[in-house]
Amino acid sequence: MKLGFYMGMLLFPLALGACSIMPSSNTYTTAQAGTLQEVKFGTVVGLRNVMIREDNAETGKVAGGVIGGVAGNDLGEGKGQIIGSVAGAVIGGTVGIALDRSIQSKEGVEITVKLEDNRTVAIAQLADEHFTIGEQVKILTSQDGKARITH
Repeated sequence: MKLGFYMGMLLFPLALGACSIMPSSNTYTTAQAGTLQEVKFGTVVGLRNVMIREDNAETGKVAGGVIGGVAGNDLGEGKGQIIGSVAGAVIGGTVGIALDRSIQSKEGVEITVKLEDNRTVAIAQLADEHFTIGEQVKILTSQDGKARITH
């Protein structure tokens, strides 16, 4: 019974991490859909592979701390429960942070574009679309300053 509980708690951050939406050329959130965006055109002059990591690394830390604290408390069986809980929470939190980073890191691409007005800009986004140097692209910028590059 306890093992099932621990496994469920361990998978909790995985489920939450899967709900995150990272910057992409092909994906819009419901808040982004239907919003006015400024359009600029340019030519791809540089490409660089990058990793994009979700900013919210608290989910795994908290879940890992709870799992570790409960496990440490149970291991103490009435003797040294506080020390076991604290040690378990610290270890669990550290494991949770590592889980969060691995779950929420995705392959991305930094695309450098020379705009029609001769300015050069770079945008990092998920590598969900293939771009090549010399290709004409469109940059969509929303009112909150977030941008994406598409074909």
